[in-house]
Amino acid sequence: MKKSVYQHFKPIILDYFDKAHIVLTEQEKDNLEIADFGLNQFAQVGLSIVTLINTDRCCAKEMVLLPGQTCPEHRHPAIPELNYPGKEETFRCRYGTVYLYVEGESSSSIRGILPESGKEHYSVFHEIVLNEGEQYTIYPNTKHWFQAGPAGAVVSEFSTRSLDEYDIFADPRIDRIPRIED
Repeated sequence: MKKSVYQHFKPIILDYFDKAHIVLTEQEKDNLEIADFGLNQFAQVGLSIVTLINTDRCCAKEMVLLPGQTCPEHRHPAIPELNYPGKEETFRCRYGTVYLYVEGESSSSIRGILPESGKEHYSVFHEIVLNEGEQYTIYPNTKHWFQAGPAGAVVSEFSTRSLDEYDIFADPRIDRIPRIED
């Protein structure tokens, strides 16, 4: 991601935290992660994250999705060499609406719209709609993806230890670790 793109989106994302009444410290604002997954299509496929805590036992994050923005399909596998069973996470919608897709019987129709680029890499369509105050738990190694509704979304994530670098994405083009370039 170009530094200018990061700087353009940062105040927009911070405004979403304000809308959800999520108070961030200056250090948290400075450490805002804006992930475009290496696709350079941030407004369509991306996720913004503030990690509040990530220890060997637990993790808490605040995430922003812009209107219609998608976090691509992925799963959190077991990592035997670390004696790690995979991440279990609970998403709680704080603002807007989130369309969450997980393994299970496909819904007859879905509200989410697949991103044009890479749509062949989405395979789970059991839809869970999270409105403000609603939550859902995703168990380890479960394929899932999610997308904001028309107003965007702010989501709190409560989970076991987060090891993002081990996430397995369905789209082989994805690079989970954000890189900011001049």
